Amino acid sequence: MISFTLSEQQQQIKEMTHWFAKHEMRPISMVADKIGNVPEEWLDKVNQMGIHLNTSSFSNDKNDSANKGDRKEQEGNRMGVIATEEIAWGDPAIALSLPGAGLGGPPIQSSGTKEQKERFLTIFKKDKARWGAYALTEPEAGSDASAIQMTAKKVSGGYILNGQKIFITNGSRASWVVVFATADATLGRAGQRAFVVEKGTPGFSSTRLVEKMGLRANETAELLFEDCFVPIENLLGGEQLYKRSRSDQSGFEMAMKTFDSTRPIVAAMAIGIARAAFEYTLDVVQRDFPTSGKFYYLATEMLAEIDGNIAAARLLTWEAAWKADLGLANAKEAAMCKAYAGQMALDVCAKCLELLGPTGLEGHIVEKLYRDVKVFDIFEGTNEIQHLVIARRQYEPYGIRV
Repeated sequence: MISFTLSEQQQQIKEMTHWFAKHEMRPISMVADKIGNVPEEWLDKVNQMGIHLNTSSFSNDKNDSANKGDRKEQEGNRMGVIATEEIAWGDPAIALSLPGAGLGGPPIQSSGTKEQKERFLTIFKKDKARWGAYALTEPEAGSDASAIQMTAKKVSGGYILNGQKIFITNGSRASWVVVFATADATLGRAGQRAFVVEKGTPGFSSTRLVEKMGLRANETAELLFEDCFVPIENLLGGEQLYKRSRSDQSGFEMAMKTFDSTRPIVAAMAIGIARAAFEYTLDVVQRDFPTSGKFYYLATEMLAEIDGNIAAARLLTWEAAWKADLGLANAKEAAMCKAYAGQMALDVCAKCLELLGPTGLEGHIVEKLYRDVKVFDIFEGTNEIQHLVIARRQYEPYGIRV
């Protein structure tokens, strides 16, 4: 059963991450946005503090034989969304820039071999700041992950990759990138494979960094693969994972299961952004608005509605994380919380800007949050895709095709 009261450990995580967000992230937030990156000395500092963006560390290892058939309740995913909300409250762009495996962690953690987990996930425990990345999106394949065109040609000892990936978070600085490609286009989804491509591999390059409206401090890269040879040891999960049948969709399913883990994290980030805008605006209204005026009551009514919407998004997100902790299917809940939280946060920031009036113009924290939050109803699958996932999970068990 879900408990709406945080455990002692969860409360400690919340307080610790909030302290870090308030005292370490907020002081550099506006400067990082203005210059378009996070200072390297700051990243080195937090790496030495042991603070990493390792979403895989919040997930249970489904390959662990001790956990198979066992639904003993864990707390990792709930810990993840609780901590992520606080970090995003501090600054979402800086949160995405924290060293660690990032979005590349979950597919390695859930599908990688023991040797691959050892090779690729333990590097973040060392002294130097390092990053991982996740590359699925292409110019012609964003929301429809089954349409990826990047090719993987089987050769002696491995595969040769050719293609382009776009909008890859931390893609240029990453020590390795989880990359999805098609080994056999005639098989459709069953022809997809996932690879871990290491930085410095011949034929693998970052062509440019993308300038963005929001999340300006976070690196977003375009990646190019030109006759890039990847050894068979870097085929995620090993060849046996893809040999069960010609209809097997292990590569595609790996991408989708990653979203089941990361969409609640993205939802938690959106909630943190909305809460930051709400709390700042509430303070301004209580401090500067005459309490006897009609506008004060209209403002407080709007803020009360915002408060409820944030709480609703949080409960949806907690449910998705809770089901993941139990090892239960959570694709529908993950899509629900991501779709609702992203749109909610965008609406909250817009309303807060309206309430602040001229004080919410450029150079102001809420204006920055409004720019940052727009992408949250786009990446990790657009809201339209989330609605399709929800509809399929809702109606297809009854024989209704969506």
